[in-house]
Amino acid sequence: MDLFDYMRENNSKKESPLAMRLRPKTLDDIVGQEHIIGKDSLLYRAIKADKLSSVIFYGPPGTGKTTLAKVIANTTSADFRQINATIAGKKDMEEVVKAAKDNLAMYGKKTILFIDEIHRFNKGQQDFLLPYVEDGTLVLVGATTENPYFEVNAALISRSIIFELMPLKKEDIKVILKRAVYDEVNGMGSYNAEIDEEALDFLADISNGDARSALNAIELGILTTDKSEDGKIHIDLEVAQNCIQKRAVRYDSDGDNHYDTISAFIKSMRGSDPDAVTYYLAKMLYAGEDIKFIARRIMICASEDVGMADPNALNVAVSACLAVERVGMPEARIILAEAAIYIAKAPKSNASYMAIDRALEFVKTHKQVPVPTHLQDAHYKGAAKLGHGVGYKYPHAYPGHYVEQQYLPDEYKEEKFYIEE
Repeated sequence: MDLFDYMRENNSKKESPLAMRLRPKTLDDIVGQEHIIGKDSLLYRAIKADKLSSVIFYGPPGTGKTTLAKVIANTTSADFRQINATIAGKKDMEEVVKAAKDNLAMYGKKTILFIDEIHRFNKGQQDFLLPYVEDGTLVLVGATTENPYFEVNAALISRSIIFELMPLKKEDIKVILKRAVYDEVNGMGSYNAEIDEEALDFLADISNGDARSALNAIELGILTTDKSEDGKIHIDLEVAQNCIQKRAVRYDSDGDNHYDTISAFIKSMRGSDPDAVTYYLAKMLYAGEDIKFIARRIMICASEDVGMADPNALNVAVSACLAVERVGMPEARIILAEAAIYIAKAPKSNASYMAIDRALEFVKTHKQVPVPTHLQDAHYKGAAKLGHGVGYKYPHAYPGHYVEQQYLPDEYKEEKFYIEE
């Protein structure tokens, strides 16, 4: 690297977006995703020990897929190569494979190939990688926002471990935002900015688990807000809602907030009051509430509060959720109103909700016992010799497609979880 390359790289780091500058360099810097990257997890141990096998990271935007790949790059002793499937072609992959073969033959060194947006590769491009992943020439690290079981070749899937990244929790986003505001090395600490709790809560909530979205908003807020008389840049609720182009969900001057109003909306559906439901829905829509958030709450209410009294309510709610995503506002207001009023007017039962909670509590507090022998799978090799499935009565072979038969284990045969109202 000559002086010009060094200056170019140095300036590039300074001018790069906040989300890129703040990207964690080590495993311990990563916020969230404890289910796959916690200190006792398989992935954490594999990266730390530099023993990573082929993996595919799957999850929504802004959840840390590329971040994990960059941490792997900083941790591994292998040669790390990166390509983006949206612009890379077969020639790019051929060059990576040639370099990987040379590294392995001459230095005994592995090559990790990170492919961002791997679902964008067509079947032929994915097939090209297969033999090199299989023989160890390449360790594949793929990232995708699409379900890999649909978008990635089954052969590659079978040779990789799938790790699903979830939308970051609100508290995780708040940690990242504070780091962005006050970190003087990689963040924007040198701007002498402060963010108040109300703005922090709003940005963490409205970003919907997408750290990149939250960081882009806070960067814009700091760069476009003048300093106050005290010499500081103050990021308050008004600045936060302007920089993300969404209004904070404060619905009127008497202090009702986002959580109070959605609570009233749900309780009105549960209480079978279509007028109140329509009022609170209008209030949220007028304030700019996320229509997908409203749709999710309607789905939950359909299952929790209507349940078996009208199982079609869940179908209506799910259809509404899909429809509002495709249609958007302003027409989505009609779809949401139809679904919410349907739930409000439907008969109510929480029997299924109570049943699963009773069963979960029972499983948590009682010992695990074997499945009754007559219900065990009789199809695998040797099952019949063990008596599995023997004595099972096939209900369709009996009048009315029903036959009296014990399904719970002997120890728990008297337990009742689902109680009809």
